[in-house]
Amino acid sequence: MTDRVPYMPGPGSGPHLCQFWSTRVDALERHLSANTWALAAVTLLLIAYPIARIMIPVVLNSIVPDVVRTVLNVI
Repeated sequence: MTDRVPYMPGPGSGPHLCQFWSTRVDALERHLSANTWALAAVTLLLIAYPIARIMIPVVLNSIVPDVVRTVLNVI
């Protein structure tokens, strides 16, 4: 029988790093005002809207013709 040492994560390990960042994010969330959250949301929407307006038609145009060809071949 061998002696087993319990796992003790070091200071640079993944769980400690996640806990470190989680603590930082929680502190940030507690100290931001509603106006700051609104500004962040508007900024995110201003960035995401043009990307969605460009990417959704590109994806649909690349998928729909394949689907139409497949359906026509089945018929």
